[in-house]
Amino acid sequence: MEDIKIGSTLLFGGYNWCVLDIQNNRALILTKEIIEQHPYHDTYKDVTWADCALRKYLNGKFYDKFNTTDKSRIIPVINKNLDNQWYGSRGGEDTQDYIFLLSIEEVVCKYFGDSSKNLENPSPKQRYWFQRKDKNNNKRRSTFDGYVWWWWLRSSGRDNRRAVYIHGDGNIGIQGNGTFRYSSKTVHPSTGDNSGGVRPALWLMLEVNNKGG
Repeated sequence: MEDIKIGSTLLFGGYNWCVLDIQNNRALILTKEIIEQHPYHDTYKDVTWADCALRKYLNGKFYDKFNTTDKSRIIPVINKNLDNQWYGSRGGEDTQDYIFLLSIEEVVCKYFGDSSKNLENPSPKQRYWFQRKDKNNNKRRSTFDGYVWWWWLRSSGRDNRRAVYIHGDGNIGIQGNGTFRYSSKTVHPSTGDNSGGVRPALWLMLEVNNKGG
C-alpha cells in the first residue's frame, strides 16, 4: 500500500497526517497541523480524558466523518492516562479510543525527539512550563489556518479543571489551560476564538488483508 516511513506525510480521510511511529502493519499518525478549535470539556468541573467532551467528540462526530473504508483501517487502542508528574492531578482510567490526543509522555519522550531527562528529573523551576529552552520545542510547534496556535494534550494540568497543552512556541504548558471557557484574551486571528487547537491522533492499518471465501 502506501510507501511510508516515520516522519513522512500521508493523506487520509481528507487530512494530511504525520507518521509518528510504525509497528508491524500499523502506523501512529497525527494531523500535520491543527485542524480545528474545541474546548476540552463542556462544563466547569473536574474531568479527566476518559470523561471529557473532546474525547466524546473525537470518537463520535469526528470519527463518523470518515467513510466505511477509512473506518475499517482505524484501529482502537488502549491508552494509559498517567497522573500529572508535577502536580499529582489524576490522569484517570485507561481508555479505549479510535481517535485521541497525545499525552505529556508521548510528546516529551517518543515522537518529537527525546527530552525524557527533563521529565524524569524535573527541575523545581518547572512549575508552569516544561522547559523553555528544550531543544525539541520547535518540533512541537503547529499552526491553525496559517497562524501559530496552541494545541491540547490529553493529560491533566495542575488540577482536573485544566489540561496540558503545547504553546505556540512548542513548549509544554504543564500546569494546563482551563478545560472550559479558557479565560485568555488572546484569540485566533481567523476565528476570534481562544479555544485550544486539536491535532487528532490514531493508529492506522497499513495493509488491508483480503481473505478469500
